[in-house]
Amino acid sequence: MALQIDRSTNHYQSRRSVPTFLNNRIKEIDKTHFRYGYRRVYYFLRPDGWAVNMRMVYRLFGEFGLQLHNKMHKRPVKGRLSVGRAPAVQLNDAWAMDLFHDHLATGLKLRFLTVVDKFARLLPLNDPRFNYCSEEVVTTLDRACRKIAYPKTIRVDNGSEFISREMHLQAYQLGVVLDFPRTGKPTDKAFIDAFNSKLRSECLNAHLFFSLEGACEKLEA
Repeated sequence: MALQIDRSTNHYQSRRSVPTFLNNRIKEIDKTHFRYGYRRVYYFLRPDGWAVNMRMVYRLFGEFGLQLHNKMHKRPVKGRLSVGRAPAVQLNDAWAMDLFHDHLATGLKLRFLTVVDKFARLLPLNDPRFNYCSEEVVTTLDRACRKIAYPKTIRVDNGSEFISREMHLQAYQLGVVLDFPRTGKPTDKAFIDAFNSKLRSECLNAHLFFSLEGACEKLEA
């Protein structure tokens, strides 16, 4: 039984065209921020005055082959969710701090002390050095706190720099609570780990550092 529809509908092609300037702008943003997905690019385009919706940006991302591909598949969540800590509700309520490493182009090892305010999403401190001991962590953190304010809580891991006597003494004198992760709860460090992952993919892996001063300038930019 034949359908009573016009045959031309089977060969319809949209006559709407996307401006070349918009295509170039999307590709330009992707070159500068190659770890941005289509949602973040969409919010980049809106202040520029482009009258586009998120579906169009998603479609163009697919046509240009700009989608992000995760190396690891997400595992399904099993079991009931545990009750975590109280969320930060104001500025300087809770900071997250961590140390991780990278290398210069010459092979020398760099260590980065990263601190993020969990409420304001600001970076009170992002300091690279060739080496970090417990005394240097205390000194650097104290210098940053004097410019802004001392937080109520600092969430850290069980690294030797954070469980040191110097760190505990400074926290006790200033009334700052050192919040260590619970046993068997790696998600207690999820916030700072996510930030370090973005910092590595969008900055450290995108640039070559030839000196400590050059690393500081690129991180500040």
